[in-house]
Amino acid sequence: MKLLIKNGHVIDPKNNIDGKLDVFIAAGKIVSVGLAPDGFVANQTIDANNLIVCPGLVDLSARLREPGEEYKARLVSELQAAVAGGVTSLACPPDTDPVLDEPGLVEMLRYRAKQQGLAHVYPLGALTRQLQGKALSEMGELHAAGCVGFSQANVAITDTQVLWRAMEYAATFGFTLFLHAEEPFLAANGVAHDGEVATRLGLKGIPSAAEALALASILRIAQETGAKVHISRLSTAEGVAMIRAAKAQGLSISCDVSANHLHLTEHDIAYFDSNCHLKPPLRTQRDKDALSAGLKDGTIDAICSDHTPVDDDAKMAPFAEAEIGATGLELLLPLTVKWAQQQNISLAEALRLITFAPANILGIPAGDLNTGRDADVCIFDANEYWKISANQLKSQGKNTPFNGLELPGKNKFTLVRGQIVYQS
Repeated sequence: MKLLIKNGHVIDPKNNIDGKLDVFIAAGKIVSVGLAPDGFVANQTIDANNLIVCPGLVDLSARLREPGEEYKARLVSELQAAVAGGVTSLACPPDTDPVLDEPGLVEMLRYRAKQQGLAHVYPLGALTRQLQGKALSEMGELHAAGCVGFSQANVAITDTQVLWRAMEYAATFGFTLFLHAEEPFLAANGVAHDGEVATRLGLKGIPSAAEALALASILRIAQETGAKVHISRLSTAEGVAMIRAAKAQGLSISCDVSANHLHLTEHDIAYFDSNCHLKPPLRTQRDKDALSAGLKDGTIDAICSDHTPVDDDAKMAPFAEAEIGATGLELLLPLTVKWAQQQNISLAEALRLITFAPANILGIPAGDLNTGRDADVCIFDANEYWKISANQLKSQGKNTPFNGLELPGKNKFTLVRGQIVYQS
């Protein structure tokens, strides 16, 4: 099967490609960008005139809810949501039920995901058994089973000796740890940023210091052990400054920010919108500005969706009792495009943050249009606005604070291994 994508504006941030070119695909692989290979005759052609052609998006944090929480979402629905949003590769956290701390569970998840023929799924293994923060998981066996890194999801390790040993082990074998920075005692029972909005609404707050204190411990231990650490979903101005300083010191640190936190602040919870009950909580305008500045100067490496589908009943509870999370796989592209417009940065730079940069963090063969690479491609209209409607989302979770808003960036085609898996 040979496929030609013609007349499109190709943007491949890794290879500094940004112009009107054709893309040639054969046997599920990219065979050329620009000039047609000798003797190439397409079986199928996609006319991408006035459309952007880029590598399939890579998401650093997307909960698929399987195994164990199928009432919130099913694997097939979330992978359909992924390709609808142009996401062709994603990392899923280990906080499933049961927890991804056994090689057999990882192999089963990967097999079932592959059978769907949709987006590539890259599991993050549990860093400690049952995510209890006490005994290390069998990281070597989990890596052999297909885990690309190790995480505690949203569960903190309170015993710093355990964290130290985890980083020592990870550094020995070159594993990457994906850690969420939040001091659990300061954050206990908190549901919103500890500021004027939470005080006015009578909600228990989570101070910015909760992120800073946890981050200080993580960075200090990483410095001592030489471990490669990725900080997931940074949320504060102080956190951005700490990461910036750590990188200046030469630490092997990377980090991402949720797309939600680039557009929302604590004021968006003012009407007790439970769709804005997120972790980390939505912070201040100052924090939001600092996150954007961190992305623009390279302190923050990538944008993730933090896709967390939740069933309707769990979101209908009062704000403080509602389950945490927002659906995001289908919104990663439009929210990134919107952010780029607001910040006056190039589309190529914005796409780097959701293609090559996250692929590089995960260490996976994705995020570019290199010859010989799997033909995972996203084709979208950067100028078309579309209204976010819960009923139109492919995800089983309809919980999004952006419901009813119009956003730019409408995905038209998604290819995985050269096959069209989504067409609008």
